[in-house]
Amino acid sequence: MGGWYSWWTGRIGFDESQGEIRDNGRPKVALVIGITGIVGTSLAKILRRSDAPGGPWKVYGVAVGLSRGGLQTLLLSTFSAISTEERNCHDNGKMFQNVLDALLPNAPRLQHIVLQTGGKHYLGPFALAGKIPAHEPPFKEDMPRLPVPNFYYTLEDILFKTVKKKEGLTWSVHRPNAILGFSPWSLMNILGGLAVYAAICKREGLPFRYPGNRATWEQFGDASDAELIAEQELWACLDPNGKNQAFNVSNGDVFNYKRVWHLLAGKFGLEVAPYNGQPISMKEVMKNKGPVWDAMVEEHDLVPTKLDDVGNWWVVDFTLNTPAPMISNPNKAKELGFLGFCNTETSILHWVDKMRCKKIIP
Repeated sequence: MGGWYSWWTGRIGFDESQGEIRDNGRPKVALVIGITGIVGTSLAKILRRSDAPGGPWKVYGVAVGLSRGGLQTLLLSTFSAISTEERNCHDNGKMFQNVLDALLPNAPRLQHIVLQTGGKHYLGPFALAGKIPAHEPPFKEDMPRLPVPNFYYTLEDILFKTVKKKEGLTWSVHRPNAILGFSPWSLMNILGGLAVYAAICKREGLPFRYPGNRATWEQFGDASDAELIAEQELWACLDPNGKNQAFNVSNGDVFNYKRVWHLLAGKFGLEVAPYNGQPISMKEVMKNKGPVWDAMVEEHDLVPTKLDDVGNWWVVDFTLNTPAPMISNPNKAKELGFLGFCNTETSILHWVDKMRCKKIIP
């Protein structure tokens, strides 16, 4: 499948080959915090390939069982959703600090820490979206922080303080926007929620109505493929140009949800309902659809899941009702040597196919 360029292989197309860790030489060790998330899943897959850059790699998803002193790379991509941003700062910051406090004394070979945050670095937290002056897109990495609490800032400050404690320890921060990928366990899987909604509309004969605002329907933003993000994070671990830097990471093109809706309609055999410009709450639309999903799981022999396992509706509502498009400038990473890109439409179709292949959706 075309439309996706791998940074290290120089090949176009999603590559599904599954190599094993090579046994020639001592493997590097990576600990991925958030390995069951969208990007964590893709990162673990890439690291375990036989041709992974810098390999062979030994990959751990949790600290249990790590051989003392062997860890070389820590990659953090996780999020705990709390009701207020102050609590987000405290709880997510504490989680990150606990990981670092446990690892640093026991990992003398630790060389690099990757922290993944996102576009809210430039817009502010969910609760303040549209209520505070945010940066104008396209977003650049050197834009100043907004004068509001933001747990991304908290995580960065913890990271910067930590790396000063160990000579030679380097870091990188990666800021994707809407992430396209697959993980049945991810809190932030916007595409998974939309695919489930489309599948339910197909089964029940419901109009495939766009639930978001006119801004996201018509205006252009950008997205970030999970495998592209994972590749950039691995590049930053290995390339001197990627160290001690923050990077935007996006596919390199733009999209709007009008086009996404037509892509999903074609994939599920639906007609796109006329858009009337009035947002509807996906949380309300889906609140009584649990029994419908249970029946679909049984009828199609899907992986046993509940509706709330495969669709996080507040995330869908927020993403489709942002007041302004999110577009990041990806040139900094390109100028320093990371040349990967991805066709967003190709990415959407690929990940829907992956969800079907894994029996998550019919």
